[in-house]
Amino acid sequence: MAKKKTAYVCSDCGSEHAKWQGQCNDCGAWNTLQEFVVSSSKTPSRDASYAGYAGAAGDQGIQRLADVDLAEVPRVGSGMQEFDRVLGGGLVPGSAILIGGHPGAGKSTLLLQTMCTLAAQMPALYVTGEESLQQVAMRAKRLGLPTDQLNMLSETSVDRLIQTLQKHKPKVVVIDSIQVMHVDGIESAPGSVSQVRESAAALTRFAKQTGTILLLVGHVTKDGTLAGPKVLEHMIDCSIMLEGDGDSRFRTLRGIKNRFGAINELGVFAMIDTGLKEVKNPSSIFLSRSEEPAAGSVVMVIWEGTRPLLVEIQALVDDSHFGHPKRVAVGLDQNRMNLLLAALHRHGGIHLGDQDVYINVVGGVKVNETSADLALLLAALSSFRDQPLPKELIVFGEVGLSGEIRPVPSGQERIKEAAKHGFTRAIVPKANMPRQEIPGMKIIGVDKLQQALESI
Repeated sequence: MAKKKTAYVCSDCGSEHAKWQGQCNDCGAWNTLQEFVVSSSKTPSRDASYAGYAGAAGDQGIQRLADVDLAEVPRVGSGMQEFDRVLGGGLVPGSAILIGGHPGAGKSTLLLQTMCTLAAQMPALYVTGEESLQQVAMRAKRLGLPTDQLNMLSETSVDRLIQTLQKHKPKVVVIDSIQVMHVDGIESAPGSVSQVRESAAALTRFAKQTGTILLLVGHVTKDGTLAGPKVLEHMIDCSIMLEGDGDSRFRTLRGIKNRFGAINELGVFAMIDTGLKEVKNPSSIFLSRSEEPAAGSVVMVIWEGTRPLLVEIQALVDDSHFGHPKRVAVGLDQNRMNLLLAALHRHGGIHLGDQDVYINVVGGVKVNETSADLALLLAALSSFRDQPLPKELIVFGEVGLSGEIRPVPSGQERIKEAAKHGFTRAIVPKANMPRQEIPGMKIIGVDKLQQALESI
């Protein structure tokens, strides 16, 4: 009998410990160490996962950086331009892509639509471990997808799956999902830290050695992060999150990690009866405003990946009936909102310390950049004074704690995008003023918060 050894792995950072303890020494997280059994007799799958990826990348010896072949990496179109945009231009052979999202977001629907399209161009295999083949077939029939060329397999063993892949040699494979896969020889349940890590390592190494496009479906935890060890995100080439509330018909596909393109790229889809339909002009769906101007509403221009996006931000400022006024931000960082309200008081003379402030970004968009600072303050002031802002006005700019308005990247592209949608007025940082006049657009450049308040 092989001697067994017990190890403890942190589910957040993936570091190993010899014994259990309440806190991980590497990342500082509490109650994240999980036990798994390591066998001293190495199996081929474990050897493959720990052997590194030098063989997968090709042992070609030492080369000078200037001598590396810069031939264009071939890409395969997924059939959806929004999906290809997030991936950086399409699927790359030999890449491993991890798609996460909440239950019901549409991960399986998106991949089933993509696979049915790719199956007409190349050998494709859809591996399902959570659903039966009949369930997947019923979904494909309901969506009206072509099912003649797509191959299906119900399997949860990585060892048997790799043997099947070596035999049939598909060009693109979907694993739904990585949390149900298991490697023989590891005495832990599927979904545990060790099983997820070993399964992903073995499948990723096979994809890189054979040039197979590998798409992995990953579950998320209750706080929205990908479930499993953190090392899982380091193994794969692309990490994508499909976001969207169950009561919303729109889904956003956001790139978190991409070795073949830009990160934070955004793709927008609409969930309809026939599946996910890509939205060509995302700004139009976020600008469905009422006909009458309303106080506390203004349109801002944010930058998502490689394109501008027009989004409405709403503010509600009301008298506080409790000792501590509420501060609620949906789609924005609440801590940054508190900083901006303090700057508004110090440099704008607007005191909101006894007011409840609620901020919402319309459409469920999450804004991660600082260009929304000025729009947030102007929307809050509009609600506080109960005076609507002009409907044809767009605002963007970063606000510093000393009251200055800082420029943001791609300012001219933002203004041009707003002009295409019929906006005629803009309040922007002075450093982002365009060099040439834009027909039909009146642009006000400001470098102080007080100037921005006086301009409205």
